[in-house]
Amino acid sequence: MKDAAPNMDFKRADRIANITFSQIAQISEAAAQMRAQGQDVLALATGEPDFATPAHVCDAATAAMAAGQTRYTPTAGTPALRDAVAERAGVDRDNVLISTGAKQVLSNLFLASLDPGDEVICPTPCWTSYPDIIRFAGGVVREICCGADQGYKITAAQLEAAITPRTRWVLLNSPSNPTGAMYSQSEIQALGAVLRRHPHVWIASDEIYQHIAYATFTSVRDALPDLVGRTVVINGVSKAYSMTGWRIGWAVGPQAAILAMRDVQGQSTSGACSIAQAAACAALLGNQALLAERAAIFRNRRDRVVSAINATPLLSCTVPDGAFYVFASCQATLGRVTPTGDRIETDVDFCRFVLADQGLALVPGSAFSLQDHFRLSYACSDADLTDGMARLRRATEKLIPPAA
Repeated sequence: MKDAAPNMDFKRADRIANITFSQIAQISEAAAQMRAQGQDVLALATGEPDFATPAHVCDAATAAMAAGQTRYTPTAGTPALRDAVAERAGVDRDNVLISTGAKQVLSNLFLASLDPGDEVICPTPCWTSYPDIIRFAGGVVREICCGADQGYKITAAQLEAAITPRTRWVLLNSPSNPTGAMYSQSEIQALGAVLRRHPHVWIASDEIYQHIAYATFTSVRDALPDLVGRTVVINGVSKAYSMTGWRIGWAVGPQAAILAMRDVQGQSTSGACSIAQAAACAALLGNQALLAERAAIFRNRRDRVVSAINATPLLSCTVPDGAFYVFASCQATLGRVTPTGDRIETDVDFCRFVLADQGLALVPGSAFSLQDHFRLSYACSDADLTDGMARLRRATEKLIPPAA
């Protein structure tokens, strides 16, 4: 029986007054709905590997279910998975927290550590969820623009200038979503030199794309061993092992931080799924050859996409060092006019036009706090990339200069 009560306005809490549904999710779901309606839509918007979860990982999940591993798990994670992560990181089990995805790790971290008004330095462009997670936790986001001219990475001078007495964290992401930029050891050490002068500032390092790197990857923990006492690394199995739906991420950090994050998690989800943890354990302890194999495939795709975009009129992009995205400039399209007479004023306008005209879904750069760009994921088949690049070129070639 339907609720007969009159429809009442729902009052959103102040803490989420400025939080909206992720633009990436909005675009992906809109593209899926268009396909369901019979439209020819190709989505290069979502950051999800097209490879299957490795067979031995799925087998481990099946075996765990058959063995009765279907009950609640310890809030901090199963001992087996915590030990597997700890061994990789060179830490003790007490320095590891397992969560339901890396996004929950970040939520736990900031809910556990931020008081109202505490600041988090966030280099942009950045992943769309970072600012909202920080604000939801009561923090203040200090966005620092890092353009293509500096490789989309924060400099030591910028970091120094951004730190205030209220700064609690600097949030790094290497390799980066959306740009694929990756900090070298020397670049991390330059940031570390600044942070040594400001002992109240901690480091949160999102390294979820660690194994999808085309140059030498360096973890913040390895580059700054004397600062591990105020460093929390975020990682997981989603990207490297094609396990996005399994929802397993983790934090590696000082025990006090891990305990505080565990306490937060204990009042939200408690322990992560027992079956998914068994699968993640198999991923970490199994044959790791697939990591290099898949990274090589992604690198070939990257090269194809970068070449195609730079050969497309009005578009350009740099060569990313990791992840599976290109962050391309569409600035030269601004002011141009579509065949229907609409003027391209923003990156959002450009992406809307490409979707409407060619059925190609992209994510506007403004979703990542840098306008006049768009993000394209090449975590898809070669056939889809060929099709996607053709659609992108056809759409761009239709844009004409405004009438004099």
